[in-house]
Amino acid sequence: MSDQDRLLDAAERLLEGSKDARDEQALEAAHPSDVAATLQRLPLDKQVALFRRLSPERAGEVLPALDDTTLLALVRALDEVEVSRVLDEMPPEHAADVVEALRSDEAEKILDLMEEEHSEDVQEILEYPEHSAGRLMSPDFVAVRADATVEQAIKHIRDSVSTERNFELYVVDDHQHLVGVVPLRRLLIADPATAVFAIRDENVVSVTTETDQEEVAKVVAKYDLVAIAVVDKRHRLVGTITVDDVVDILREEATEDIFRMAGSDAAELERRSPQQIALMRLPWVMATLAIELGAGAVIHYFDQTLGKVILLASFMPVIQAISGNTGLQSVTMVVRGLATGQVQLSRWWEPLRRQVQTSSILGGVCALVVGSVGLLWHSPAFGLVVALSMFASVNLSGFAGTMIPMLSKRLGFDPAITAGPFETALQDVLGVTIFLSLATALLRWLS
Repeated sequence: MSDQDRLLDAAERLLEGSKDARDEQALEAAHPSDVAATLQRLPLDKQVALFRRLSPERAGEVLPALDDTTLLALVRALDEVEVSRVLDEMPPEHAADVVEALRSDEAEKILDLMEEEHSEDVQEILEYPEHSAGRLMSPDFVAVRADATVEQAIKHIRDSVSTERNFELYVVDDHQHLVGVVPLRRLLIADPATAVFAIRDENVVSVTTETDQEEVAKVVAKYDLVAIAVVDKRHRLVGTITVDDVVDILREEATEDIFRMAGSDAAELERRSPQQIALMRLPWVMATLAIELGAGAVIHYFDQTLGKVILLASFMPVIQAISGNTGLQSVTMVVRGLATGQVQLSRWWEPLRRQVQTSSILGGVCALVVGSVGLLWHSPAFGLVVALSMFASVNLSGFAGTMIPMLSKRLGFDPAITAGPFETALQDVLGVTIFLSLATALLRWLS
């Protein structure tokens, strides 16, 4: 039996009235994410009963770990006073996530019941744009004035540090402008009488409250940071974002990109009905269908060629599949590169050049294989047709798979949404057109 199953059994025994201290201890000792996973396996009435057994502090750790559907259902099933007490124990940025999921009237009631200072912090965070650094940041940080000494800084850390981990000591001027950062190791080994200003790093990596969360993740990854400072438009320090939040961003963005490449989104797995899912996917399905009908029209146009050399039909799906896969691989790599910053629109020719070289190798090998098969099955002319068609289709597919995401990005569209379905459908049309056009041109040698 797994640890998760044992925790579920302990929770169910507690709900049935067990007084066994070991069950209580198991629930208290478990990681908040494991408790959240246990809650998600229970029906709503038992979720409420188990959640009420947790202390407000413990509940505040568990609530952010729940998935959106469970969190929303649980919060609405609890009394508003209970919810407000739990939110008071949560970091403002996590409490803001919970409040944001509620209807405006529900959110207002709970915010009114929260402690005034905490409620104001949450409302301030909610004023920042969605998916921005302002929404992610924690307003809890440790900063000292530039004229403070090392001894004063260490005392300030002891007096003000919260249970949240703080990895850096920030230095600010009289107007709260960020002017430096002091690694804790350097602080601890410095002479106590030394001014903090003298041992600071002047070049502080920071983001603004308006910076998109994806850009925040790129900056943290680029500079190998465990925490990053957040400043306002006047360069005043207002918060920090830690690496654990960045990991959540990366997971969220990666999941979003994967679903969008399929013309969907992650929310459909949790919150949408089958009818809503169908309506959301339908535009992409219809757009792809329209392009694929173009391939059908091409085949119909060349029906006389197919009638004279029926073996051509056997090679069409092979050419379409190989070239389509090549294009989809190119799309995936470019979309990922755009997301991580490895692909720059200002240097678009670099990924294109690499893809042309790669496609030439892939196309050449595949062309040699299918050409040899065509030669054995029919004739040298037939082998030449299928080989040239494969080589051209693979190279065009690689070119399109590289350029379409970059053009989408340049035009302001999300390449994860537009690139995959359209590239695949477009390549089917191009592959069939190239193949049958060459076959028609060389028809008298094929018949």
